[in-house]
Amino acid sequence: MTANIAQDSTHAALAGCGARLRAAREAAGLRIEEVAARLHMPVQVVRSLEEEDWDRLGAPVFVRGQVRSYARLLGLGTTAMMEALNVAPVEPTRLVSRTHIPKVRWWAEQIGRRLVYIVLTLSLAVPAWVATRQHMAADSSPAVAALDAVPAAPQSPAAARTIVASMAPLPAASASATERRDPDILLRTNDKTWLEVIGRDGAPIEQALLPAGSERRYAAAQVARMTIGNASAVALAVRGKAVDVAAHARANVARFAVSSDGSIAAAE
Repeated sequence: MTANIAQDSTHAALAGCGARLRAAREAAGLRIEEVAARLHMPVQVVRSLEEEDWDRLGAPVFVRGQVRSYARLLGLGTTAMMEALNVAPVEPTRLVSRTHIPKVRWWAEQIGRRLVYIVLTLSLAVPAWVATRQHMAADSSPAVAALDAVPAAPQSPAAARTIVASMAPLPAASASATERRDPDILLRTNDKTWLEVIGRDGAPIEQALLPAGSERRYAAAQVARMTIGNASAVALAVRGKAVDVAAHARANVARFAVSSDGSIAAAE
């Protein structure tokens, strides 16, 4: 309603302007079409200005602008016209809040929103943290148990015996002990010699071409047969007693059979 009142007052202030504009245009010898072309306005707008048909021109702010442009084109500068053109502009509608929230209530709503955010965050973060801690504790338990078990291992006699029994050097140690208990067969070479030693189970213990200066020692209980090539280049001792290898050789090859009691004899 305020806008309508301002519009009516503007139209009343501009009363008579249309007639002045028409008279000035005719005095200048201009047609409506020429004025419209110079002002870049539709012909109908120029005609509405001269007829003071303000309702067809739109809001008062547009009417005032169009009248001012038309008056400047025609050189109108009378005081009455300028007063009509300087009508106060229409102020925009002021927005007035219909509701008012008390300050205490506003603060309460802000704090409530933050508390809800904090509670939701904790409800997600705390279970994840607990699950992570449990997983880490489960992963670290085997390592702790393994470390705790290390000092106890040397204190267990059974464990110590098991570890010693699984060591690779044990058969060699047993063989050495057997060699000390049983009669030894000692063989030394002073030239290249071919040697074959067969065990009690029929499997070969050694088959090799020995260079000069080689030495072999066997437990008599392990050996069943021996074949020695180039017998003249070999020195043989059984239980510390020398054996004449060349005397038992044929074509410089000696063959011996070893009995279970450690005695040695020439074999056919």
